[in-house]
Amino acid sequence: MAIKATIFKVKLQVSDMDRAYYDDLALTVAQHSSETDERTMVRLLAFALHASDGLKFTEGVSAEDEPDIWQKSLSNEIELWIDVGLPDEKRIRKACNRAKQVFIYAYGGRMVEPWWQLIGEKLARHENLKVIALPPAATRLLGEMARKTMTLQCTIQDGQIWIGDSTNNVFVEPELLYGTV
Repeated sequence: MAIKATIFKVKLQVSDMDRAYYDDLALTVAQHSSETDERTMVRLLAFALHASDGLKFTEGVSAEDEPDIWQKSLSNEIELWIDVGLPDEKRIRKACNRAKQVFIYAYGGRMVEPWWQLIGEKLARHENLKVIALPPAATRLLGEMARKTMTLQCTIQDGQIWIGDSTNNVFVEPELLYGTV
């Protein structure tokens, strides 16, 4: 019998001054049995960075042909494809061919640099791709904040991110590995 997903109920207040987007969101996030708290929180962070009407969590690690998060048009075209972690080159190429915009939020500490050195040049022709590295200390702290019920505030300004709850506040300064701002 398969292990059931853990369900997180999240109240997320987003104040994105870079995009002039402000909203209070009530989200249900399913954590696959093989997924860590850190990965779940990185998915939540990626969602906050792109929050908009129509943005949705997908089946994620349960579905090979879907990203972690996506946004589709009314005609079912994939407008935005967001993956977290260190996906392989084939998956990223497929995403770039299927979606208008692709964002990869890479995390994993010392593994990020060799991963990107291995596949970066092979993906250079994809103008719709952005690869962003997240600092390992910040993603670890995010993972420690994971609770089944969370109330979080996320503030984004000048490319810098602060995400916190009533007792913790994590500063995240992403590094653009590929793509344009």
